[in-house]
Amino acid sequence: MTHREPFSEDSRQIVHVTMGALALLLRYLTSWQAMVLAGGAVAFNLYALPRLAGTLYRPGEVRRRLHSGIVLYPLAVVLLIAAFPDRRDIVAAAWGVLAFGDGMATLVGHRSSGARIPWNPEKSVAGSIAFILCGGAAGSFLCWWCRATAIPPSYTWFSIWMPWLAAIGAAGVETIPIKLDDNISVPAFASAVLWFTSLISEDLATSAIANSVRALPVALAANGAVAALGYFGGTVTVSGAICGLAIGTVILLTAGWGGWGLLLATFAFAVVSSRLGLRKKSLLGIAEARGGRRGAGNALANTGVAAAAAVLAVLTFAHDTARIAFVAALAAGGSDTVASEIGKAWGRRTLLVPTLESVPPGTSGAISAEGTAAGLIAALALAALGAVVGLVPFAIVPAIVIAATLGSLVESVLGATLEGPGILNNDVLNFVNTAVAAVMAIELAALFQ
Repeated sequence: MTHREPFSEDSRQIVHVTMGALALLLRYLTSWQAMVLAGGAVAFNLYALPRLAGTLYRPGEVRRRLHSGIVLYPLAVVLLIAAFPDRRDIVAAAWGVLAFGDGMATLVGHRSSGARIPWNPEKSVAGSIAFILCGGAAGSFLCWWCRATAIPPSYTWFSIWMPWLAAIGAAGVETIPIKLDDNISVPAFASAVLWFTSLISEDLATSAIANSVRALPVALAANGAVAALGYFGGTVTVSGAICGLAIGTVILLTAGWGGWGLLLATFAFAVVSSRLGLRKKSLLGIAEARGGRRGAGNALANTGVAAAAAVLAVLTFAHDTARIAFVAALAAGGSDTVASEIGKAWGRRTLLVPTLESVPPGTSGAISAEGTAAGLIAALALAALGAVVGLVPFAIVPAIVIAATLGSLVESVLGATLEGPGILNNDVLNFVNTAVAAVMAIELAALFQ
């Protein structure tokens, strides 16, 4: 019987890191050539590697190779190239963040006995710092190395500094206590940040920063007052108040008083609907945790996409498109909360999406006729308010309502299939809901103009 060498996490992570050096080839390859090579790596890792270097697989992974990080890693590179065929600098930077950031975080984290991440004790502060330092440095160098492949070449500041921002964000994503493989979540978030910041106009950014500096004291005062009211009124936690203060300030500075008013209306919808039928929901054990107080995770999940869209509205030339995404994201977040809370309180029959199996109220991915109707009304009200304050034309309101409904449907499907096993959690699902709604609203808007 052949002796099999034991699995070594260090060996696996060293391979994980060193494979990032292959991103240097993106400077010389076409997108099709790079995709073929990455696809070949997927096939090699799936069929040949278990026979040649099976010790790189964790115990039990060989039998489920399709779900293994060793296969998902090159698959993520294939998807990056497919998503950004004309921006190999973004592909290279996101690959660098994945290879060097995620790999070094594991190597350092396993050796650290120091402070842990408060919301995920399995992750160490030292590991996250290593992620940012190594991922940021590698991503920055690779983005600069492949800068000439973008036509026209990106701003120098983008190539040098934005990969660091992507690394910081991806390091945060890596600490979320879910079972979604880091080889998917890390490059997805890093590439999204890089794409987002690649749209920024230097001239518009200079003007927006100057205007924001002048308006900042008023924005901080207004949002500080709202955050204090929310905390002492029992609607948000300390972290929720701080995060809400930051997001509200960003939105007021970028979307103006109209956008800020829409944000407050969305929050009000969530608070009121959470209070409705609270006694029944508490007896059933399906009321919001912490007595209904919402934390930083809730704030980021429901309004993070909207804040990003508001920033794009002032830093890029896609003003109108970004505002459509902004209103759609808030409408989706608000309407989904209303649908969920009303459904839990008064839903007569709750069905699981997509099987339509009858399940108890509060089941992840479940919908009810009462909750769905309430969600539609909330989406219509928020979209109409967005039109009233001048963020979008009234003709776009139906597109936003449809997009918000589609976002909630996607969330329900993912909730029914992925939340139970712990692959995604409620905050991630809410973020996906608002992101899908924002994208779909942009796509649908042309049909209603």
